[in-house]
Amino acid sequence: MSIRKTVLRLPNSLFVQTEQHVFAEGRDNVILVNGALATTASFGQTIKYLSERYNVVCFDLPYAGQSRQHNPEEWTLTKDDEVEILLHVIRWFQPKFLYSVSWGGLASLLALSHENTSVERAVIGSFSPFLNDAMVDYVTRARDHLKVGEYLQAAHLLNDTVGKHLPRIMKLLNYRYLTSIPKEQHAQVAFHAEQILALQPESYVDKLVNIKSRIKFVNGELDEYTTTQDIRTLARYVTNVQFVSVPNTGHFLELEGRTQAAAMREELLDCFGTGQAGEQPRAEATVVPAFAQTFASTDMNLDLGSGT
Repeated sequence: MSIRKTVLRLPNSLFVQTEQHVFAEGRDNVILVNGALATTASFGQTIKYLSERYNVVCFDLPYAGQSRQHNPEEWTLTKDDEVEILLHVIRWFQPKFLYSVSWGGLASLLALSHENTSVERAVIGSFSPFLNDAMVDYVTRARDHLKVGEYLQAAHLLNDTVGKHLPRIMKLLNYRYLTSIPKEQHAQVAFHAEQILALQPESYVDKLVNIKSRIKFVNGELDEYTTTQDIRTLARYVTNVQFVSVPNTGHFLELEGRTQAAAMREELLDCFGTGQAGEQPRAEATVVPAFAQTFASTDMNLDLGSGT
């Protein structure tokens, strides 16, 4: 296995760093879409079980993870910006499958509704377009803590709410991540929270009828923030759709334990199938030397904007 790192220049002159985990030449690609403020490092075990059948592509948004070093200026990304970035990466790698988590589901659904992409099947994990009272309360309090630099309090809030079903080691990693967010990223954190609170589903759900891909929504049975009941309302907009509730699982899905990881592995492999040879990517890019025989870091950078 090798990891091919590529820095893609976006139309707005920002850059994103991508990783293609190549387990066998000619395999179909699965693209992984982070939740809010998370990085590619959060997908370590996901990449491991997908490696059985597919090559895997993941990327960091310009303000986060490995992409941040390529974008020294300060800026904020809107929801529309995230959609365009995802479409750009999809056009480059031509993935056949997509897996998103939490608020990565919003960009994923909008991207798939914008144009007929290479993505034939997508699993949208821990997402709901509707902000229930529990989610509004969490995001509002998280925003208020982050605005005044109370990152330890924000970490406690995350672990006591959307992350309450995480094992202890993952909660410790949350503390480490949230208390070390660089100063340059503070504005994006606050802006992201404001975008979530201002979200109006009626402004975009009608567009989802344009999605040609087969969609499977997967939500944790114990998730009070993106509930299985709320997501089922999208059945009237997304035509080729399936809904799955994972037992004894909260918002963070496979990060919550071995049983949950095994369940998510089964759901993804069931949706994506055996996989076949896909196209090789074509576009102009800067290629960074790969690091062979490694997975994404297990030192996971977890999400705080409505989960991972």
